[in-house]
Amino acid sequence: MDLVLKLREARRMRGLTQKDVARMSGVGEKTISSFETGERIGSLKLKQLERLLAAYGLTPADFFGSTIEKNMAPWELDDTQMAIARLMDELHTLPQPLQSKLVEKFRLMVETVTDVNSDGYRAASPAGAAPAISATLENHHSRAR
Repeated sequence: MDLVLKLREARRMRGLTQKDVARMSGVGEKTISSFETGERIGSLKLKQLERLLAAYGLTPADFFGSTIEKNMAPWELDDTQMAIARLMDELHTLPQPLQSKLVEKFRLMVETVTDVNSDGYRAASPAGAAPAISATLENHHSRAR
């Protein structure tokens, strides 16, 4: 999903106007408007994005992960992506020690399947799926430590 669309829809989902967000974030109303139209999205600074996300009640992981996309445009995710997103959401509800154990076991399963089916598996996986899962698992694993 496009960054411009995500910014605009994150604000709308919270029922906020650009004026509300400007007041809450300290980012100018005209600047917010220019980001949401794509006019100045290339000049969006990390600090500005962090302030906007804080105003929307989102973490960077929420914003860049599949959860927000699922809420905004569930039709853009295929069945496998939806299942993975639901699984990840459910994983977040478990106690941290259990999350860590499950993530480690899942990582071992993925590594085993990848080793056993090395060439065939990689060729058959959807574009971007394996790296996205690995990155998600790495992120969860590093937070668990």
